Order: sequence, then structure tokens, then C-alpha cells
Amino acid sequence: MSDLSRFSVSLEADLLEEFDTFVRDGAFATRSEAIRQLLRQTLTRDAFEGDATVVTATLTIVYDHHRPHLVEKLLELQHQHPGQVVASMHVHLDHDRCLEVIVLRGAGGDLRKLAAALRGLKGVHTGELTLAGSSAGGHGHDHPHPHSHPHPHHP
Repeated sequence: MSDLSRFSVSLEADLLEEFDTFVRDGAFATRSEAIRQLLRQTLTRDAFEGDATVVTATLTIVYDHHRPHLVEKLLELQHQHPGQVVASMHVHLDHDRCLEVIVLRGAGGDLRKLAAALRGLKGVHTGELTLAGSSAGGHGHDHPHPHSHPHPHHP
């Protein structure tokens, strides 16, 4: 973890009251933890909105697995983007519907286009692209720490 810096923030009383409610309802340990999370979310969202910044995201889709050729089209699109599709998880929701969570990594603009293509297939009921974080240096990990563990890098 990096060195901590302290700073002061001035807020109107009603805004502080709302923030304290947010902290309490979110079960944050402290106001500082809540501020850190809000800052990370904002900075990550801003990075995602930039087309070139490398980010990690998930696309969660629910689709009708009885729709002719839909599964093949979903897989084909994912296989056409091997550098962006990191992993996926498939869940059977009921007799007709499946849920798939696809982990993506790449330039924000490219991921938004891929997500739109997948969501736009006939038979896909819902699709939600959620930003997980920005990837410093393009490798998907920026976390100096004393222990080592492997990070496979794809060419």
C-alpha cells in the first residue's frame, strides 16, 4: 500500500449528513474508506469513457438458449476478440434462459463496441457492461506488494 496523505474537505452540513448516511448504509469502516472507493470509481469511470485507456470490465448477459444459432454467434464473437475476452462463466437460470458473465480487458472504446455487438444479438434479453478497473501500464495489474505470484501475459 502506498503512503497515506491527509487532506481536509469542507462540506455543507446537509451534504455531510447525506454522506454519513451513505457511509453507514454502505457499511464502510470510515469516511476515508468511502471517499477512497468513490474516488476510485470516479477515476475508473473516467478512464473507461476514454477510448484508449486499458480497462477491465465484465459483460453480464441473459439470453434465450433455445434461440437458433445464438450460442454459436456469442461464441464466434468472443473468439474473434481473443485479446479482449479474458474469461467467461455460464449459468443455467431456468429451462429457457442462461446467464453469461464475460470478463473483458482492453481499450474502453473497443470493449464498448464488443459489448454492443454481443448485446445486440437476437435472443439476448439483457446485457450490462460494468467497469471493474483501469489497468495501469496495460498489463491489468498495478499493485506493488512484497509477495510474488505469476501474472500470465498474453502476446
